[in-house]
Amino acid sequence: MSLAFADAGLRIGIYDLSQPTLNRIASGEMPFLEAGAEELLANVLETGRLEMSTDGSILERTHQIVVVIGTPVDEFLAPSMTVFERAVNQIAPHLRSGSLVVLRSTVYPGTTAYVGQRLSAMACDADVAFCPERIAEGHALEELRTLPQIVGADNDRAAQRAELLFRRLTPTTIRTTSKEAELAKLFTNTWRYMKFAVANQFFMIADQAGIDYTNVLNAIRTDYPRAADLPGPGFAAGPCLFKDTMQLAAFTSDHFPLGQAAMQVNEGLPAYIVSALERRYGGLTGKTIGILGMAFKAESDDVRASLSYKLRKLLAWAGAHVVCTDPYVSDERLTTLECVLEESEILILGAPHKAYRGLEIGGKDLVDVWGALGQGIAL
Repeated sequence: MSLAFADAGLRIGIYDLSQPTLNRIASGEMPFLEAGAEELLANVLETGRLEMSTDGSILERTHQIVVVIGTPVDEFLAPSMTVFERAVNQIAPHLRSGSLVVLRSTVYPGTTAYVGQRLSAMACDADVAFCPERIAEGHALEELRTLPQIVGADNDRAAQRAELLFRRLTPTTIRTTSKEAELAKLFTNTWRYMKFAVANQFFMIADQAGIDYTNVLNAIRTDYPRAADLPGPGFAAGPCLFKDTMQLAAFTSDHFPLGQAAMQVNEGLPAYIVSALERRYGGLTGKTIGILGMAFKAESDDVRASLSYKLRKLLAWAGAHVVCTDPYVSDERLTTLECVLEESEILILGAPHKAYRGLEIGGKDLVDVWGALGQGIAL
């Protein structure tokens, strides 16, 4: 988002607590994988419109602040609000009178109002709005400029200022209250998570019946528009979907049984794979199993909440020796693709990276829940 705003002609200051990360950005190196970002970073750095600092005083030079801190869930799967208490405490001493503060990442309903009230209690004159991020990782630069931006604000001045800011990127904005915008973001991610749960439950039902679910899914979706939105099975992971579903469960009085069920299905898929392999091979003790792809989704280097790591742990607990690889992830515990192919007796596709398509696996058993490689065994 910083690059997109700078590319649109704004002067941007990045305030972050990690000096090493800022050093990487200043040297022209993106700290994560994003299509087109490295080239844009180089162009933006040449313009001089991008500055970085670990000193909060950089905020004193602007009237517009975008906060990209989200709400995590704690060990009890409840939203943890302490992150916003700290953020407000860090921002408030440097906030200029009449500033616009925009919350960007997913937040628990009521957080925008809470931030506004807390700033007011600290004698800070600020307009606060919630403008949720709606982009898909890997497509950020494209979608920042094309998707409508929801602008959640509880007074006209805050809404108008936030709309003016984001129209630098996209021509379409949608006005709501702050809590409506907060729920819109949570509902969007939860709906996606629930659709993945349906797909994974269907896969397990078909697999237990000895049916090739790939053929079933093809029969359902081929030239049939009412089923076009049924996704294929696979690991539903990453930093948002599970967390946001649990936030919604914490928000509603009945604890959202549909969301809880979706969590159990999606989080249970690695355990289902391990149990199925134990039945198939009469146990996994002493077997070497390779996992292809440790990122939480294809063509990404992001391992946050990746179920490939959960799968690795469950396989190890079942007695298997597990070797893992990924073309994008930097992790000293991973090895090369060649080593995984050479050492493994069984392969499991953890992330359907394009690099694995057409892969020669030498006749080894392959578990491909995604149906991406077209040569997986039935569990």
